[in-house]
Amino acid sequence: MRGKRSKQYRKLMQQYGLSFGFREPYQVLIDSDIIRDADRFKMDLVGGLERTLHGQVKPMITQCSMRHLYAASSETGVSYLIDKAKTYERRRCGHRPEDYPEPLSSQDCLSSVVDPKDNKTNKNCYVVASQELEVRKQMRRIMGVPLVYINRSVMIMEPMAGATSDNRDREERGKFRAGLKRGSGSLKRKREDGEEGGKEEGTDGGGSGLKKKKKSGKGPKEPNPLAVKKSKKKQSEQGDLLAREGGKEPSTLDAEESSGRRKRRRKTKPGMGDHDGTNEAVQVVDDH
Repeated sequence: MRGKRSKQYRKLMQQYGLSFGFREPYQVLIDSDIIRDADRFKMDLVGGLERTLHGQVKPMITQCSMRHLYAASSETGVSYLIDKAKTYERRRCGHRPEDYPEPLSSQDCLSSVVDPKDNKTNKNCYVVASQELEVRKQMRRIMGVPLVYINRSVMIMEPMAGATSDNRDREERGKFRAGLKRGSGSLKRKREDGEEGGKEEGTDGGGSGLKKKKKSGKGPKEPNPLAVKKSKKKQSEQGDLLAREGGKEPSTLDAEESSGRRKRRRKTKPGMGDHDGTNEAVQVVDDH
């Protein structure tokens, strides 16, 4: 089996398992025609089914299919097939010889086994392996029935039928909607719990009872103003302001700051300066 086809079959069986509950060992209903064709192509029927379905299988044959083999027992090699079919698990279809002198066709027999109540569902999770086209056509109308057949010594599994695929898509959409509803309900409950907690803890004097949330602005944060070097313009403005408060001209303060000295004026006693005692002596005091 080629890798691409094998991967498709594995994925298909996983979808059947998730949507319709298929699990190993898979119950495979086999008719008389596929047993004879597998012997004609020299194929291992059970091994081919396990490789195609990617899991262990439980081959099952109905009473009507066994009666078809018994009816052809006069042909060469059929007696060997009868002995081989006896090793498979017998699926009792209820079509007894006393009630049905002639065995039912594979289409009628397998349909009664897969869907006995005719409600278009594969309740017991059967896989149908049949060579008859009419059987596969009938099984496509039933939801969740994997179909297997042999084509030129290659075992093929059909893709999902239209009814099966539609039902699976419908279930997936229902699960998706249910998940959305559960998620929205949980978010609503969380939001309500948060509002109640805010009313209890964030009450203020105004009696509003609502906790105000501070909006956090997006974008780059501003630097720490204490760590930023002040510009020369701001320093000169601050110097002018200090000079005005001290009664000095801004130019005098700048000159004093540039020379590194500060002049201080004080009055002298009468008689120490001029004769009238009105002039003031200026003394330069070095702060350093």
